[in-house]
Amino acid sequence: MKFPERWLREFCDPPLTAEELGERLTMAGLELESLEPAAPPFIGVVTARILSAEPHPNADKLRVCQVDAGGESPLQIVCGAPNARAGIVVPCALVGAQLPGGLAIKRAKLRGVESQGMLCSARELGLSEDHSGLLELDPALPVGADVRQVLELDEAVFDVSLTPNRADCLSILGIAREVSALTEAPLHPPRIDPVAATLDAVRPVRLAAPEACPRYLGRVIRGVDAKRPTPEWMRRRLERSGIRAIHLLVDITNYVMLELGQPLHAFDEAKLQGGITVRWARPDETLPLLNEQCVTLAPDVLVIADEGGPLAMAGIMGGEGSGITLDTTDVFLESAFFAPAAVAGRARRYGFVSEASHRFERGVDPELPRRALERATALVLELAGGSAGPIDEAVSPEHLPRRDPIRLRPEKVPAVLGIPVAPQRVVSLLRSDFLDVREEDGAILAQAPSWRFDLALEEDLIEEVARLHGYDEIPALTPLAPMAPLPAPEAERTNAEVRARLVLRDYHEVITYAFIDEALERELLANEDPILLANPIASNMNAMRSSLWPGLLQALQTNRKRQQARVRLFELGRCFLRDESADATVAGFAQPLRLAALAAGPAAAEQWGIPLRPVDFYDLKGDLEALLAPLTPRFEPALHPALHPGRSARVLLEGQPIGWIGELHPEWVQRLELTTAPQLFELDLPAARRRPMPCYAPVSRQPVVQRDLAFVVDANVPVQALLDALHGESPVWVRQITLFDVYQGQGVEPGKRSLAFRFTLQHDEHTLTDDEIEDLLQRFRARLEASFSARLRQ
Repeated sequence: MKFPERWLREFCDPPLTAEELGERLTMAGLELESLEPAAPPFIGVVTARILSAEPHPNADKLRVCQVDAGGESPLQIVCGAPNARAGIVVPCALVGAQLPGGLAIKRAKLRGVESQGMLCSARELGLSEDHSGLLELDPALPVGADVRQVLELDEAVFDVSLTPNRADCLSILGIAREVSALTEAPLHPPRIDPVAATLDAVRPVRLAAPEACPRYLGRVIRGVDAKRPTPEWMRRRLERSGIRAIHLLVDITNYVMLELGQPLHAFDEAKLQGGITVRWARPDETLPLLNEQCVTLAPDVLVIADEGGPLAMAGIMGGEGSGITLDTTDVFLESAFFAPAAVAGRARRYGFVSEASHRFERGVDPELPRRALERATALVLELAGGSAGPIDEAVSPEHLPRRDPIRLRPEKVPAVLGIPVAPQRVVSLLRSDFLDVREEDGAILAQAPSWRFDLALEEDLIEEVARLHGYDEIPALTPLAPMAPLPAPEAERTNAEVRARLVLRDYHEVITYAFIDEALERELLANEDPILLANPIASNMNAMRSSLWPGLLQALQTNRKRQQARVRLFELGRCFLRDESADATVAGFAQPLRLAALAAGPAAAEQWGIPLRPVDFYDLKGDLEALLAPLTPRFEPALHPALHPGRSARVLLEGQPIGWIGELHPEWVQRLELTTAPQLFELDLPAARRRPMPCYAPVSRQPVVQRDLAFVVDANVPVQALLDALHGESPVWVRQITLFDVYQGQGVEPGKRSLAFRFTLQHDEHTLTDDEIEDLLQRFRARLEASFSARLRQ
């Protein structure tokens, strides 16, 4: 919001300098971006009247002007401006003047004719970019006066950056209210008296979309003179507020918008057909706008229309066909309240933003339209003449915003702000902010004014108290907090320890999006009911992941496209599942933490001592066992839709399933163009963090005995089944049973394989005898023969 200082001080004039006022606004949340004079520094420029303007004898586009600059005799100045003519008052830079940019004015000869100064345009004085001609001043100004004084060019211009919730400050009145609340200086809003109707002319209005426009007012004004010039005071305020002056009627609507915060629009009454309707756009309707852009209106765009079709995009911009021109004599002036949701985003959709849309999409006072219409009518009648008809208003009270009282507990204020604030002080500050405040049952009830859309919660009022009390008045204290260490259960690893174990196994951690393509959920993971996003950030990220594997596979794709042959990745993150049970993290959903890993390419980095071979199921199985050690997981063959049917297994720990391991399905290897199949596992993170508590056991003094037995069994018998049977026959002094060799080939019949086990034996109390050892091995042989038809390999 940009505005000149004098305009603000007409409404509220605190005893502060411009710099102090800017600092006060900044500390209240209205950040001052710049505070500069209305024009850059220059000296030696005075008002001057052109007495005559004759053609230059040696140049077609130059004129030789005789100029009265307040001196004893006229000055002769050569000028090339097309509007240089006798009788106008313009800025004149005298000899010795210093203009913006370091330009010094000296006596000179232009095409043989002496020039004793320079007549200036607005751009040459740094007032605007207009260089089309001389800056024409008010003819009533005295000649020879300092231009900086008569044009008030030393006036400070504020540029305040507003947050989207403070749309009430997008006007001089709004800023003045804020200054009054901050400084306790009296507020002097403009006096607005109703304009008596002198015509019976009425153009009826109708609300066809009251949820989007619950209030619309219109008034007919006839006999205006649109060709009258905009007064210098109004033009000056508009331009210093960042709005270009166009012509009188449009300038009046912009002036009222800046003054009160209510955007207005003026239609050429002669171009309207029938009554005015506020409605949603119809299919395939088009509208040429005032910015020379022709748009095809979408069905969710609100329009102002008559019987002939759309006239304007409601709250955004008027149409070219019904716009005001210099030939306009009759005006239909509108003022309305549009719901922010009905305007937000529409202008940007069509590639522009207007002053009106900037305000309406943030929120405009719903009680302001009538006052703004009366103010604009008075200015039109004063400056452009004419006669006004009565105001025709259409309103849908049930659709206007409701402002319910906000309940504030006095004890909550110091609890949130950290400083003592007496209830009487809270009430005083809120009343100074134009809130209707009363005390009831030990609480403070505050009714926010209609222009404060940002006040709805108890916390909003506490924020207001902090702003008005002064953020700089709140001391910066060192926070005090207990330093008790958090418990670190010994039976559970931290996430950092889990990560460290995988890093030591040569894996790299990745973090991928929790959003994936719905097709991956349905096809890769066979999830028939994926959790879909209502507003995805991209079309291929429209579902919440139920597994970490899709993210790892996409990371593998990226690495393969960059010629990375050996890839080992892991991720620790949340997955998202539908869950209607009471254990769901969020109603209807579960969000388990999972750990997943992927290995692809060579099993080991290339070197001379180990031949290259692709990583396989058993490499990843070894990494998984090392991760869970000293706990020992079990693996049972099972089918998973994402894994190779013959190379996948369910992972169990102490009899409970905790995840999956296997090779990616060949179909997906081909679809993802991976050339070789990666190996994957995924575990529930709590299971991966488990570790048994250490338990002391005395070291046996007895010698260790090792024996090896090789059994021939059917090739389809799982090794784990044999190990389970052997452990079932083992006394406590069998310390370890290890499979150390698997053989198929000569000497072993087809369909069979040889499995060699090493038994480590140690008794705690005595040395094992040969009879004890032999008896144990006989029991092992008998058990395997009975359960698996195993025979001892000779």
